[in-house]
Amino acid sequence: MPTSANTTIGYLVDVQGNMLTVSLIEDDQGRAPTVTIGDEDILVGQIGSYVAIRQNDVNIVAIVTRMTEQEALAAPTIETPGEDTARLPFAKRIARLTPIGSIRADGQFDRGVGRYPTTGAEVHAIGSLDIARMFERYQSKGFSVGNVATHPLLKVCLDPSNLFGRHFAILGQTGSGKSWTVASLVQRAVTVMPGAHIIILDLHGEYCWKREDGNKHYAFAEAIVRHVDARELEIPYWLMTYAELCDLLIDHTDFSAHNQVAAFREVLARLRVAEGSRLGLPRTTLDTPVFFDLAALRTEIESMNGQVPGKALGRFIDGPLTGKFNNFLMRLDSKLNDVRYDFLLNPKIRKDSGSLSPLLQDFVGLGTPKAAVTVIDLSSVPFDVRPMVAAQIGRLAFEFNYWNSNYRKFPILLICEEAHSYIPRTGESQFTGSRKSMERIAKEGRKYGVGLAVVSQRPHEVSETVLAQCGTFICLRITNPDDQNYIRSLVPESEGDLVSVLAGLGRGEALVLGEAVPIPTRLQFEKPNPAPNSDDVDFYENWRDGQLSLDVDAIVNRWRRQER
Repeated sequence: MPTSANTTIGYLVDVQGNMLTVSLIEDDQGRAPTVTIGDEDILVGQIGSYVAIRQNDVNIVAIVTRMTEQEALAAPTIETPGEDTARLPFAKRIARLTPIGSIRADGQFDRGVGRYPTTGAEVHAIGSLDIARMFERYQSKGFSVGNVATHPLLKVCLDPSNLFGRHFAILGQTGSGKSWTVASLVQRAVTVMPGAHIIILDLHGEYCWKREDGNKHYAFAEAIVRHVDARELEIPYWLMTYAELCDLLIDHTDFSAHNQVAAFREVLARLRVAEGSRLGLPRTTLDTPVFFDLAALRTEIESMNGQVPGKALGRFIDGPLTGKFNNFLMRLDSKLNDVRYDFLLNPKIRKDSGSLSPLLQDFVGLGTPKAAVTVIDLSSVPFDVRPMVAAQIGRLAFEFNYWNSNYRKFPILLICEEAHSYIPRTGESQFTGSRKSMERIAKEGRKYGVGLAVVSQRPHEVSETVLAQCGTFICLRITNPDDQNYIRSLVPESEGDLVSVLAGLGRGEALVLGEAVPIPTRLQFEKPNPAPNSDDVDFYENWRDGQLSLDVDAIVNRWRRQER
């Protein structure tokens, strides 16, 4: 760190645990100085800039989080009763700092502050070379994602091991650049790590879409991406666990729900055990992922629901279970007749136990052709069905590596776009499965090489369990006070004050906090190439020069066919 006198910008006047106050040195005209370090002219007090604080053997690094002015007072030369204290024609500039780390005697940077300075300590400006030294430990991995906002020539390298292995969140309001950031990170990841295995849940078709000429356009090079329509992927009902099937087919508020659960358990166990025996499995449970015929299950339940033979020949009477399964059969039939559930309940490809391996190969990018990135397009899936699909995808990702003996050599990253839509903090029962599935990954996935990336424009609506497990937060522009306060409660206390800068960030600019960066960093992400289809529609241009007519019949036809 620089020690020359010309880098001194002020002195500490107040010291608290997570906030330091510095009175800045000013020139004769009351202006904060510009410090020159090498070829750089550094404007003192810029929000997000770094400073060094030195006092004897105490040497810490802090980040500027607030600038304010305090009117400077001068004692009057003549005491005049009733007159106000004389004032200088300028104000005193005060900067608020958040300490983020310490500099050891050998010049190495460590996160956290062990020893604090006292008032009167010198505060020095820091140049690009000094900041670069703090990022040195991550430079060797080459995962460069952007530039320091206050030092545009300084590249920022994140630690991919901590970023992907300990979960991360990308949070920001609409238009702040979340999809841009996702695309930029993934593009850089597959360049640096060509053996990556990344699954993206794409709710709005932003990473693969049709252009006006009808051709598909991808946010990634076609050689490394595989785009899959969630309906065509077919994640069949027989892969669901017993508990998930119960939630899907049984109304737990029904007066006879306990009878339905017991009968369903008995029939399901019998069908799965029979299939397990056919496959030669030594043990089959209610949750073993083997095929069973849903029609056969319905037939058995219906037989229980009917009358039983009476004592008189040819006479049938009501039995103990007669009519108890009316609601179950009605609920099952309504879903079987709903074409929106065809990909789940009426699979055309995944119709036997042997189809599980090809499904998993497609799922993790080992199909034909192999791909580092698998984009699962949920835009064609009805809104109320998406949580169920997301739950199955999350569970498949976890189960794949849970049972993979080589999971340490085959880590998987699951990116959940618009996570608040299916991983809410609280909500209706339809979200229970997806929330539990993602919370399991958040809590246990790290042990089995399954990373989770949560992307949301409404952070305070996302499961707190999931966000609390994230090791890195990439926070883009957020102006909503509720979201800011929620993020502040999730990040380390010493970094909570930094959240105040989020309202002033530009598109693609983020405050990165956590384990993937050596210090809290305000950075500008590199623009992805190609970019996702996430730009706002330009109302002015299109209303001024746009189309005056449309083929409404074609729109109606696509709507009816559920084809975009």
